[in-house]
Amino acid sequence: MDAIMLQEKLVEKLLCARSRTTRQKDKQYVGFATLPNQVHRKSVKKGFDFTLMVAGESGLGKSTLVNSLFLTDLYKDRKLLNAEERINQTVEITKHTVDIEEKGVKLKLTIVDTPGFGDAVNNNECWKPITDYIDQQFEQYFRDESGLNRKNILDNRVHCCLYFIPPFGHGLRPVDVEFMKALHEKVNIIPLIAKADCLTPSEIKKLKDRVRDEIERFGIKVYQFPECDSDEDEEFKQMDKELKECTPFAVIGSNTVVEARGQRVRGRLYPWGIVEVENQSHCDFVKLRNILIRSHMHDLKDVTCDVHYENYRAQCIQEMTSKLAQDNRMDSPIPILPLPTPDAETERLIKMKDEELKKMQEMLQKMQQQMHEKDQ
Repeated sequence: MDAIMLQEKLVEKLLCARSRTTRQKDKQYVGFATLPNQVHRKSVKKGFDFTLMVAGESGLGKSTLVNSLFLTDLYKDRKLLNAEERINQTVEITKHTVDIEEKGVKLKLTIVDTPGFGDAVNNNECWKPITDYIDQQFEQYFRDESGLNRKNILDNRVHCCLYFIPPFGHGLRPVDVEFMKALHEKVNIIPLIAKADCLTPSEIKKLKDRVRDEIERFGIKVYQFPECDSDEDEEFKQMDKELKECTPFAVIGSNTVVEARGQRVRGRLYPWGIVEVENQSHCDFVKLRNILIRSHMHDLKDVTCDVHYENYRAQCIQEMTSKLAQDNRMDSPIPILPLPTPDAETERLIKMKDEELKKMQEMLQKMQQQMHEKDQ
């Protein structure tokens, strides 16, 4: 009986100690651990925006790839040009905006297309309208940011540029090199090998190696994937390593659903077989989609804001400061006044004051000498 009572007392003490510890923990709990949930709710409510530019000559499948990436039809209202209209076509900038929602998360996607790029016989500075457009978006954002109403600023800056490289060449053409060198300080460039189903696996590997070597040789700065943190899981580290080794991405686009191995997949049907868009052994479409949507979209926006836009902003402020200083020197010079020359009366007064000061100094010296003699 005594043993049972002793056991009950021990259990009661343990329960009291546990409740006291719980109360102490509750007192130490402030509540800032819920901040990520608050940010998440606010971000989901506000929605996200992303601006993607596609560049490359006509016929490389730019429109098809974009529609395949985001499972939408952004070019349903596009007018196809005939041969005569294509001859006189110049580089244009067209925008397509669509609101996409997935599991309650809203994305405002803006696709900036560049029809006419690289299609002319003389492609000298055909990238100028594209660089001007990117600078215009930076300028508009800079004006909005410097204005009075900065609460609802629209971010139309280009966050990423997919540059399509033709698969039937032997590496980068001169226009490819000049285009990327003109834009690599303004936007994140991700090079793609278009229509990869035109090449065998060995040809794709050889073309990738050549393009990588030429990008390094010509000093072109393409988008660099951020390094993984040490606390990331092994699966994410492996995926990041594969993405870095895969550039430039060999991609295939298709909006047609075909049947392969008893399943309906997006792909292209040929007499010799089926090319599956989302099959990683066929192309790098899935890896590109992971970069743009699942893993690096936020980093692309951060690099645009923290690097490319900040460089533009610093340059603008420096130019404005230099211009303001130059205008001040030209329009409002500081007058240099001549020093007044003293007249005879002023010289006489100054001389009298000097003599009075000299007499006072002599008297002070005599007094100090007399005091010193008394002390001795």
